[in-house]
Amino acid sequence: MTRQRVSLRQELPLLVWLVIVWGALWQDFSPGNLLFGALIAVVVARLLYLPPVELGGRFNVLRAIPFALGFLAKVVAASFQVLFLAVVRGPRVISAVVAVPLRSRSDLLVTATGHVISLIPGSVVVEVDRSTSTLYIHGINVRDADDADKLRKEVRETEAGLIRIMGTKAELSALNQEVGA
Repeated sequence: MTRQRVSLRQELPLLVWLVIVWGALWQDFSPGNLLFGALIAVVVARLLYLPPVELGGRFNVLRAIPFALGFLAKVVAASFQVLFLAVVRGPRVISAVVAVPLRSRSDLLVTATGHVISLIPGSVVVEVDRSTSTLYIHGINVRDADDADKLRKEVRETEAGLIRIMGTKAELSALNQEVGA
C-alpha cells in the first residue's frame, strides 16, 4: 500500500510540533538542538505514517483569550470542588462514565476538546470513538441523569468555544445555526 504524499504546507504544523516536543524533552531550546530535532522530525514524518494535521485555516485570538481565562477559572473552581469532595465525602463520591457526541469530525478539535476537559480536575477522557467523534468522560460527582446532562453540556460548550477559536468556516457556520435555532 503506497502512502499519499503530503505537502509541506500540510505537514508543517506536525513538524513544528515535533520540534517543540523534542526541545521540551531535552529541556534545551538551543539552535543546534532544535535543528537536530527538525532533522529527526522530518525523518520520522517521512518514514512513519502520521496522519496530517488538518487545520481550519483560521485562529481567532479575540475568542482564544476569554476561552483561556474561562478555562483557568474552571480549573480553579474544579480544584476546590474536588478538594471539598475528597475531604467531606471521601470514598462515598459517586462518579460515572458519560458518552458525549461531539459536533466536529476534525481530529484536531476532538483531541483539543478531550485535552481541555481532561485538564479540568474531576474529569478525564477514558475513551475516544473516532468514527463517531464521541468522547467517553469519567466525571466525578455524577449522581444521576441530570448531572450527566450537565457534564455533556459543559463538554459541548468547550467544543463550541474551540470551534469559535479554530474550527473551519463550515463548522463555525453549523455551530452558529445550531445556537441560533
